[in-house]
Amino acid sequence: MSKTEGNSAKELTEAMEETMKRLQGRFKGISEQLESKIDEMGTRIDDLENDVSELMTQAGMEEQATSCHVTSKN
Repeated sequence: MSKTEGNSAKELTEAMEETMKRLQGRFKGISEQLESKIDEMGTRIDDLENDVSELMTQAGMEEQATSCHVTSKN
């Protein structure tokens, strides 16, 4: 292998290493963003489940109050 070919191979290796570092950094950033969004969605789903549960409880209480009111009229 000539000196020129050796330098070219070294430059190519350095370029590939730099490219891999940049790609790894981008992948890490995207992974962190994705994880953050998934956590946010999980929190929102938990909040929604709590809201639905509260609404169901309120609806159950209203049904009981309505049935008591109808029963007392008879």
